Order: sequence, then structure tokens, then C-alpha cells
Amino acid sequence: MEKTYIDALPLTMNSSEKQETVCIFGTGDFGRSLGLKMLQCGYFVIFGSRNPQMTNLLPNGAEVLSYSEAAKKSDIIIIAIHREHYDFLTELTEVLNGKILVDTSNNLKINQYPESNAEYLAQLVPGAHVVKAFNTISAWALQSGALDASRQVFVCGNDSKAKQTVMDIVRALGLTPLDQGSLMAAKEIEKYPLQLFPMWRFPFYLSAALCIVLFFYCVVRDVIYPYVYEKKDNTFRMAISIPNRIFPITALTLLALVYLPGVIAAIIQLYQGTKYRRFPDWLDHWMLCRKQLGLIALGFAFLHVLYTLVIPIRYYVRWRLGNLTATQAILKKETPFSTSTAWLYDSYVALGILGFFLFVLLGITSLPSVSNAVNWREFRFVQSKLGYLTLILCTAHTLVYGGKKFLNPSNLKWYLPAAYVLGLIIPCIVLVIKFVLIMPCVDNTLTRIRQGWERNSKH
Repeated sequence: MEKTYIDALPLTMNSSEKQETVCIFGTGDFGRSLGLKMLQCGYFVIFGSRNPQMTNLLPNGAEVLSYSEAAKKSDIIIIAIHREHYDFLTELTEVLNGKILVDTSNNLKINQYPESNAEYLAQLVPGAHVVKAFNTISAWALQSGALDASRQVFVCGNDSKAKQTVMDIVRALGLTPLDQGSLMAAKEIEKYPLQLFPMWRFPFYLSAALCIVLFFYCVVRDVIYPYVYEKKDNTFRMAISIPNRIFPITALTLLALVYLPGVIAAIIQLYQGTKYRRFPDWLDHWMLCRKQLGLIALGFAFLHVLYTLVIPIRYYVRWRLGNLTATQAILKKETPFSTSTAWLYDSYVALGILGFFLFVLLGITSLPSVSNAVNWREFRFVQSKLGYLTLILCTAHTLVYGGKKFLNPSNLKWYLPAAYVLGLIIPCIVLVIKFVLIMPCVDNTLTRIRQGWERNSKH
């Protein structure tokens, strides 16, 4: 790490050009990394430190001074220290008057203080122009380069000129500034680094709940029931067989839940006769989580494929096939070939392969690098038209899997149907309602509403 800092050289500034000076308060990991990046981009960096003589890890080419001396050398001062140590800034009020202070701090937890760190800084130094920036970029990201981390830097501040100056610095570092408005937005910006998968929480909880419920359901049918009535020990099925039933059912259910909120939204718009009313909050949140639901569904589909591929090498399967072959050899009997059964099994496999292929295609197009390369109509075609086709194929795959056993009374155990029957409920509901919605008499009305027409409009 020390060698990286010592060998740092400006990358973009010619020696004949005048270097812009930037002051950084703080010589910790983030302050040093940001200073190194600025030196590489042609800035002259001055560090402000409480112990200027004891800083030996700073990048070569940077100058280190006391806080008051460093502040006099630049109009742009980046505060790379924690909020708890802001008190000394009150002693520099006159020196910092009229200067741009860039607050980069974060807290340990959300809503730790009543106001944001940037607003608190503005209260301590009322004569300075405080701008919030760089708090969503880590020291590691600055050292590794923008290609290995997010390029987005949220920026907010009350002074437009100060904010523009900071955004110019962000661009010079190869990052992408996003203007979030006034300093009031700083509180929300400071929450971003503390949020742990905010849009993934509901999909994770939902998928976990589905897996747990389906697991106990399958254990009751496939383990407890045979033990009670036949004294068979089928506990080994909990390793491969039961998970390989849970994963496809969860994948299909989550895929249907990706398209169910859109169907519900269409019904609400038809009922209200307008698109200018807000949807319920739960529906808004559900629609925002559709991408995450789809990706988790794709993950379960992958698990289903992997578990299916290991079926031939399972001991139980090899034992069963060996016994069947030996029994047929001893009895000199063979199972007659059934064309209808062959069609059923081949159709089941073919539908699964096609459905999984389109499932993967949906997952690929949801990646930012791919979705940014297509226009809105192309993205909507893939995610909507091909998405429903994927749902149809996967639902048909499950229906054909049931085959003649579907809803057969002899297949019930304690009046409980097979688990895949439960997995068909939500997909079939979604497809039936969607079929109704695309009928011309309904679709024409829905299209007019989405184009601005209102049923009870006076104009």
C-alpha cells in the first residue's frame, strides 16, 4: 500500500498547465485515497492534519500542513473526518468564510443524529458553502479505479456555483455526479451507504418464506406420510428430491409474482377510469421489487437445473434402476414402449429447456450494461412479451410434468395434492387475467386510459 502512494504520478495534467489546488482535512484511508486520485488527475493536494509532522503515508507530491495553514491555500476544502471531530472547525470560522466545504462523512447507523452531517457542518461554519459529496465512494473504490466500483457520486448543496465546482471535480476524477438538489437531501444521501439491500429485502423474505412452507409441506407428504402408513424411512429425500421440488415451484411462483402487480395495476386503472391516481403504497413497493424478484427466481431455476443434472448419479436412482433391470431379466419381461408417454416426457423436457433459456435471457437483459444498450421499446418487448412467454412455457412445463397424475385422487396424501399443484395457482391466475386484459374490448380502454383519457373527465 505504501508503495502505491509513493509511486503516484499525475496522469492528466501537463507540466505547463497551472494546477488547481484542493485541500483535504484528514489523513485517514479515505483522505489519502482521494488525495492520490486527485494527484493522478492533475490536482495539487494539500492535506490538513492535527499532526503534520507524523504523516508519512501520504502520496508523493502532496503537501501536509496544519488545519489553519492548509485552509489558507485553497478555496475548496474536502472534510474527510468523522462528525465527532468537527468541533475544531469553529476555531477556523474566519479562515473558512466564503470557502467551499465538501462533507464526505457517514454515520454508523441510520438516523443517528436529528440532522445530516452536512447540515450540522453548515451550522458550525455558517459563512462557508457546504456541499455533500463522495460519501458513497469507498477508499478501496478510489484505489481500484471507477471501473471496479460504482461511478455515481451524489452531490447536493444550497449554493449552485459551489455545487457545480464540486461536480466538475467529480467528473475530473472519472466519476459521474448526480445532482440531488439542496442540502436538505444530504440526510437521504447519507442513508445510502448504510442500507443493506433495501430493494432485495422483501424478495429475500418472500422467497425464504415460500421455501420454508413448501419444505414442510413436502416433508409431510413424502416423509411423514410413508412412515406413518408404510413404516418407510424416506428421510434421505430431504437432501435432493424435496429441494428439487421446492426450487422450481419457488422459481415459477416468483416469476408469476413479477407480473402479478402489473396485472393488478391494470385492474385498478380500469376500475378508477384514470391513470392520475396513485397506486397503494404496497403495490408501488411491489412493482419496484420486480427486478429483484425475477433475479431470485432465476437463481432458483438454476438450482433446479443443477439438482436435476445430478439425478442419474444418485444412489437411490441407480439402486432402483438396477433392481428394475434385474427383476425384468429374472422374469424375462420387458416394459412395452409407449409413444404417448414418450411424447409426454419429451414435451416436458423441451418446455423446460425453452423456458429456462428465455428465463436466462430475461436475466441478462435486466443487467444495467445490457439494458442501457437497448431502447425502451426493445427492453419492454423482452421484459413484457418474452416475459409472459417464459411464464407460459414454465407453467406448461409444470402442467405436462403432472400429466395424467394431475388432480388424480390416488395422488392425494392426507387430502394434500402434490406440491407442484400449489405452484400452478398464482401463475395460472396471472395468465388467465392477462388473457382477459389483452382482449380488444378491454385492451382498447386500458390503452386510452394510459394515454391520458379519463372516464369521468368533463373535457
